[in-house]
Amino acid sequence: MALVSLPRAPQWLGRLSQRLCARRWACTGTMARPRRFAVEMPDCSLTHFILGDSAGHPDPRLAALLGPPGRSYALCVPLIQGTGCRPRVQAARMYQRLQLQLGQGPLQRCQLSKLLSYGSGDQGGEAQHGFLLRDPCDHPDTRSALLKLLGSCQEAAHPQLAEFQADSQGLLWQHKWELQGDRQVQVDYACVLPAPEPDLHPLLPDLLNSAVFQDRDAARAVLEECTSFIPEAQAVLDLVDQCPRKIQKGRFQVIAIEGLDATGKSTLTQLVSESLKAVLLNSPPPCISQWRKIFDNEPTIIRRAFYSLGNYLVASEIAKESAKSPVIVDRYWHSTATYAIATEVSGGLQYLPPAHHPVYQWPGDLLKPDLVLLLTVNPEERVRRLQDRGLEKTKEEAELEENNVFRQKVEMTYQRMENPSCHLVDASSSRETVLQRVLQLIQSAGH
Repeated sequence: MALVSLPRAPQWLGRLSQRLCARRWACTGTMARPRRFAVEMPDCSLTHFILGDSAGHPDPRLAALLGPPGRSYALCVPLIQGTGCRPRVQAARMYQRLQLQLGQGPLQRCQLSKLLSYGSGDQGGEAQHGFLLRDPCDHPDTRSALLKLLGSCQEAAHPQLAEFQADSQGLLWQHKWELQGDRQVQVDYACVLPAPEPDLHPLLPDLLNSAVFQDRDAARAVLEECTSFIPEAQAVLDLVDQCPRKIQKGRFQVIAIEGLDATGKSTLTQLVSESLKAVLLNSPPPCISQWRKIFDNEPTIIRRAFYSLGNYLVASEIAKESAKSPVIVDRYWHSTATYAIATEVSGGLQYLPPAHHPVYQWPGDLLKPDLVLLLTVNPEERVRRLQDRGLEKTKEEAELEENNVFRQKVEMTYQRMENPSCHLVDASSSRETVLQRVLQLIQSAGH
């Protein structure tokens, strides 16, 4: 593979880049406004920068993040042109594959951070996910390894690779590379400037129907795009299509019980169902739970579409059973949406969607429970219970245990759910005490 490159950070780079950059922008007045970028920092804050058409002033934080010593690279996954959810599904799969490849070979030595590229000002547009790689030692073969990775991608829209360089004045410049035939060619360069933090996380406009699905058709459309590479997706769709669209809850109560792993949820749902002589249902239901591991290994948009459709399958069962007896549901829509939001929204608690955001609202076409209970225990007790269970941890269980910020984001998201909201239940006490408290809440809601 042939490479077309520039020398690495020469003394005249800053002055030449300023002149050429100004000329480039003057000749391309119709070019879209530059995109902004957000990088997740180790302290879970987000650093924002923009690619400018003129030089600014050196910024200490950007210099520490992107400048020497060491060298930084950006790798973004563009959305291909297309209709429906296909571009998002393809981009999500490419992002996941790149994440695995970046942890292999010489690229293992790089420090990896989440990178988000998004439109600035009134430009709008969908956010693009990517990675910021920092090679602390500026090893000579890091760049060639990234270019080789870029060339190995066979998708219609190749990942975009950019390299950051500092000039003699301390200004940072981004040089973007692109695949042209069998050559990697530098196609763009711009000055890296600090950008103010937006009022809301830049991913929020894209959350609905890419991670949190507001209706059955939106989730179904995602799995339709997956049938060519996940045969089980068609089986899920066939089951969903057998469910009537318009269903009504029966005259008996429907109670959904939510909670983090190891809060005693499974035990309590069994005890409550026995006490009330209620039917106990699980989401996802047994008819598709056999495929959970397959979909758990897929990107968020596919994984959450699977779980969302599982909720509609359960809703069909709820409608039938609630005509004859009370129904207890072990997890329902709230958990599906909560984990999607906490996973996709990078950074700490402060970046979650604000209270009353549409992403927290129950889907209009999904059967609604009469009561949602959220079991909580303190983190130390939950970890102790996980250890006592001695079971293999899921990816989410492992992250809840290892990542305190992620756990807090999940808990906060649960508490912001609305219509219906979650009633908190302290599950740290004995089973008998917790059971009596839950039965009291159910009785009160019934009245």
